[in-house]
Amino acid sequence: MTHRFDPAAGIGRPDVIAQAHARSLEIGLRASETPDFQPLRRPALRELVERNQSLYTHALPVMETLHAQIVDTQSMVLLTDNHGVILHSLGDSDFVEKANRVALCPGVSWAEADRGTNAIGTALVDRQPTVVHADEHFLHANRILTCSCAPIADPFGRTIGALDVSGDTRGFHKHTLALVRMSAQMIENHLFSNQFVDAIRVHFHARAEFIGTLFEGLAAFAPDGAFLSANRSALFQFGQPLAELQRQPFEALFGVAFAALLQQIARSPGESILLTLPSGVRVVARGEYAAPRRVAHVVAPAQDMGGAMRTPMPGGARHTPPRCAEPAPPATLETLDTGDAQVAAILRRVAKLRGRDIPILVLGKTGTGKEWLARAIHHDSPRRSAPFVALNCASLPDTLIEAELFGYEDGAFTGAKKRGSVGKIVQADGGTLFLDEIGDMPLAQQVRLMRVLQERTVVPLGGTRPIPVDLRIVCATHRNLREMIDAGTFREDLYYRINGLVVTLPALRERTDLAALVTRMLALQPEGEHLPRRVSAAVLACFEQCRWPGNLRQLANVLRTASIMAEGAEQIEVDDLPDDFLQDCVEAADGASARPAVAGSGNDLDGDGSGAVRGAPARMEDWQATLIAQTLARLDGNVSAAARELGLARNTVYRYLRRGGTTH
Repeated sequence: MTHRFDPAAGIGRPDVIAQAHARSLEIGLRASETPDFQPLRRPALRELVERNQSLYTHALPVMETLHAQIVDTQSMVLLTDNHGVILHSLGDSDFVEKANRVALCPGVSWAEADRGTNAIGTALVDRQPTVVHADEHFLHANRILTCSCAPIADPFGRTIGALDVSGDTRGFHKHTLALVRMSAQMIENHLFSNQFVDAIRVHFHARAEFIGTLFEGLAAFAPDGAFLSANRSALFQFGQPLAELQRQPFEALFGVAFAALLQQIARSPGESILLTLPSGVRVVARGEYAAPRRVAHVVAPAQDMGGAMRTPMPGGARHTPPRCAEPAPPATLETLDTGDAQVAAILRRVAKLRGRDIPILVLGKTGTGKEWLARAIHHDSPRRSAPFVALNCASLPDTLIEAELFGYEDGAFTGAKKRGSVGKIVQADGGTLFLDEIGDMPLAQQVRLMRVLQERTVVPLGGTRPIPVDLRIVCATHRNLREMIDAGTFREDLYYRINGLVVTLPALRERTDLAALVTRMLALQPEGEHLPRRVSAAVLACFEQCRWPGNLRQLANVLRTASIMAEGAEQIEVDDLPDDFLQDCVEAADGASARPAVAGSGNDLDGDGSGAVRGAPARMEDWQATLIAQTLARLDGNVSAAARELGLARNTVYRYLRRGGTTH
């Protein structure tokens, strides 16, 4: 849809587009003019790229991935500096000619002062992701374009450039901006990691499955605990600007002494810990340090942990940090045995290899617990005191896996940080390297990994000296590697190097220990909070009939959300379950009943012979209405807080209130 702006009427979209048009008029641009913009000459463009080396280097692989997602859509991907000058472009050949007609090419400035209202210039002025479509452009010449742009910030929050997708107006898609925003955030995260490679980094998110993904929060601290910076996701989770965070000690941000984090990293590298943000939100976190063995030398004695980072508050007020749980207990082969015969057989086979560095390949659908098993294998081995290092081969662009896995020397490529970077293989020296989704590893990296496994040495990018490594390797994938070998996308020689023992984890719906898993997961919840430790019979009945497409990961998420909803109660009830999960239950109930029922269980939970789950509303809208009502009551009618907690738009909550307590 085209949004028109009428300067004569002074109306239009009451947002950035209207303001940008006003700015264009103020600087004296005329909508009908076609300025003659000459690109920078090659030497000048080369110099500009050199001044933006780090941005350019980290953006290129992300641009390639983004372009692959929008290929054949008559569009192009553009990278600019902080003044809107295009540094690099990738585009469909059939669109490049049209782009050249409007000077959409490297070396040309698309700042608002030069081009009027446009996605690049306007996004840089407002420092916000922006879409400018068709005749929303100020210059008539640019109205053949639809453009989506997101600014890129450096690790200290300063805008250093922008990422843009521009294309033919007929190819407009409302999801393009989301792709651009995620790609810009990916670039920011790479810049952040590169900047703070020698810092102590905390990866955190309220949902455990988001750790290690684009959406995790990243906070960096100096060895003495001084706050250095945080990425965009971390700022959102903290709910505070960077300048405010820089004035706070570690303990105020995460509710635990900094020395305790250092001790946890030294004791159990890669293990998760539960922390509490200043808002009271609980997050799963992992501490990371490039040289974990050095951390042990700066850890205070355990008995001094409690007061290591206590800092007086302004005005003499005492600060009582939020409660923080002890680190989550490590997974062991024993704790993973919850009664299912298939899983028990797998654990017995794996246990026979204890102390022997035979590679293990773990197969199974997404969410079946492959990393849990890998961590248990590590913990029950003689290598338990050394690092457990994990890399998800599907979470990085192909061009970054090599540097992440093998590391690189100083000057290995333009924009590489000084002193180089230690790769995951060297980080795992003495311990265990877990390669998740190995089926997604590019062929070129498969060759290099094969050489490492054969020679037990690794040569970083740009280096010549092989570094000896002693590690055990555990790999996992949900793909069929034999089919990939036949298709030529996975190397047969590597396959036989990593499959010393192959085990396949069953899907959750195929397991017989659901009740025991629920009990075990609830028992691992943090002490000190009034969270329930059991579920009602009705809830367990729902669980037994669910298809569990997300397997153990989905079960953990459902229990975590339901526990928060039921905080203060003795057990989790049906009304505490998430709305989307209940929808799955409805769809699983033979498609006939609108209420979750116990399919073929013989249980009569209501005592009326119907087999229906007690307390189950008749429609999905009623489930949502019930959740909204309970949340509003608990939050004293605070609509914004309720919407935020439930993950709903505020309009949905207001609509519920306007309709007298129903959402339909």
